[in-house]
Amino acid sequence: MTLALPAPTALAQSERGRAWLGASARKALGLIVGIWIFSGGFVIVEPSPYEVMFLLAFAVALAGGLQLRRQTLPLLFIVVAFAPFALISPFFMVYQGVLDGLIFNLVTIFLLITSYFVANFVAQAPHTNMRLIAKAYVAIALIASVVGTLAYMGFLPGEDVFLRFGRAKAFFNDPNVYGPFLILPAMFVLQRVLLTSGRSSLWNGAAYLVIFVGVFVSFSRGAWGHLAASSLLTFAMVFFLEASAREKVRLLLIAIGGLMMLAAAMAVLLSIPVVSELFAQRFSLTQSYDTGELGRFGRIWYTIDVVLTHPWGIGPLEYGFLRITEQPHNTYLNVALTYGWGGAIIYYLLVGSTLVAGSKALVHRAHRPLLIPVFATFVPMIALSGIIDTDHWRHWFLVTGLVWGICAAAPHTERRERQLP
Repeated sequence: MTLALPAPTALAQSERGRAWLGASARKALGLIVGIWIFSGGFVIVEPSPYEVMFLLAFAVALAGGLQLRRQTLPLLFIVVAFAPFALISPFFMVYQGVLDGLIFNLVTIFLLITSYFVANFVAQAPHTNMRLIAKAYVAIALIASVVGTLAYMGFLPGEDVFLRFGRAKAFFNDPNVYGPFLILPAMFVLQRVLLTSGRSSLWNGAAYLVIFVGVFVSFSRGAWGHLAASSLLTFAMVFFLEASAREKVRLLLIAIGGLMMLAAAMAVLLSIPVVSELFAQRFSLTQSYDTGELGRFGRIWYTIDVVLTHPWGIGPLEYGFLRITEQPHNTYLNVALTYGWGGAIIYYLLVGSTLVAGSKALVHRAHRPLLIPVFATFVPMIALSGIIDTDHWRHWFLVTGLVWGICAAAPHTERRERQLP
């Protein structure tokens, strides 16, 4: 004969079960987020492992009771306000199916949600979680850089899988995405070169060199410029905001030595005829598709005219069916075409508010070392968006979310020791 447990006992067991589930989820969340960040380097197939792992991380975060910070509410408002415009614009498509447009725009909403998620994840424990993200990101960046470089040099079997148009792309579909993907991890290790000493500085210097070569063999002019600008910003912010008078002398010596090493690496690479030929071609300020009335820059005026005459947008990728088959290669114009005027305004608000929030947060010493490499990546990245489409770059939304997360973290403790990601 079975007796039913009294209600209070059953309730207590249920509460213990939920408590155990929540605790287990909180313990697992860090590992899953690390795998999610690491999987961002594998985007040859769609949907990529990045999307799958995010869904798992999101589910585990819900089970673990991830706290949503009040300071991230503006980012949530942006996601919610953007969604209606993204869902309306596909119904104005003429040359493609509405379903295709909806799928494309739902991906954008999905990526915005990843920004909001990572912002709250970082804000909950900024030093611990940024260190976790940095380790995972640097690990995949080193692997991708080595694979891309070896494939480009012809030392890797099946190198055609990792190359496109004779340029390294590693586990990406496009060298112009692979190159910029490597910038943030390069800034993580560069900051450690500048602010640590001994073996740590040497190891991180070697990591920066590996990633530098990986970016170089992508032959992406945007990535080259992005790496140079972000490195300069990281050095400047560390030099003026973090370094003591004695450290400033050391930083200048590191900068001189580092530039000499990078110049030597460049000389070795350019001594290879095929490398020097492609470098000369890519280093040219303008390519054939850049110039002329319908080139990358000339088509801007035509694009503006299309934007002004279509307030609800024309839908994603519809531009290629108009007079000019090439896409605008300007994210700030492309979002107006894809999501309409309303969606574009929300996007501009996202960029502007992130820029302002990051600038203000640099005054908080407790979290400034965490913010420096991220913000030094974000600023050139939004400038790069003016000459290339970054609309669906996964790491664009990741970097944006990281800025918000660090800014949302409470500056409650001024730590005596310097905390690096």
